[in-house]
Amino acid sequence: MKKSVISELSNEELMERIAEERLKMTKMSLGHAVSPMESPILLRTNRKTIARLLTEQSARKNKAK
Repeated sequence: MKKSVISELSNEELMERIAEERLKMTKMSLGHAVSPMESPILLRTNRKTIARLLTEQSARKNKAK
């Protein structure tokens, strides 16, 4: 997910997206522990997406102060 797409999300959508991505990451991690994924790079990509979302969220909080 690109920064331009993330910045267009509202605060509620941003929080929902973070929750969805974390749930997806958990499922992928557990699935990978049981049987190896074809592309474990997806775990890294998902982790980076979560980090981007959290960065945007904290930037908005700091801007509001």
